[in-house]
Amino acid sequence: MAGLPDHVKALAELSPVEDLLLAVLRKGLPGVAVKSLIDLHQDFPLVLVRRDPSFGAWAGDTRFTDSARVVIHAFAADPDGDQDAAILSEAVRVVLRDAWLKHQVFPGLGHITRVDMNSAPRRAPDWATATGVVQYADLPTGVWRYESIYDIQIRKPRARPYPTP
Repeated sequence: MAGLPDHVKALAELSPVEDLLLAVLRKGLPGVAVKSLIDLHQDFPLVLVRRDPSFGAWAGDTRFTDSARVVIHAFAADPDGDQDAAILSEAVRVVLRDAWLKHQVFPGLGHITRVDMNSAPRRAPDWATATGVVQYADLPTGVWRYESIYDIQIRKPRARPYPTP
C-alpha cells in the first residue's frame, strides 16, 4: 500500500499553514516564485514561506482555527537585488493584509482571519537566520535576502481538506 489510507486522511481537519500561504502569495505575486523549499539551482526573485517551530503557546481553536508564526524570506538578485528584495518584502505584507481584509477563501485550505507582523523585514546575509553555534552558508554573490516574521490566524476550510472518496 502506498501512502496513507483514505480513512486516515479523512480525519485531518487542517491543511498545513504553508499551503494556504503559498496559495495566497502565488495569487498575489504573479511572476515571482513562491515556495516552501529552495531548489538546488534556484532562480530569483523568490519568496520562501516556513512555519516557525518556536511559536510558543498555540492560540488556535481546534474546532475552527489554526494559529502560526510564519517566517517569510524574500530573495532577489542584482542588479538592484537589495532594493528589489526590500520591495518584495513589502509586497508580501500587502498581499497578506489584503487577503485577510478581503476575506479571500481558498477551497480546501481556508482563509486568513488575522495577520500581525511580529518582525519587520530585515536584511540578512545568509540562507537562513542562525541561532547558537549552527551557521548557514552565505548567499551567492549578488543575491539578497530580507526576512520577516508574521503571526497568522487561519479559519479552517468548510470541508475537510482530504474528504472520504
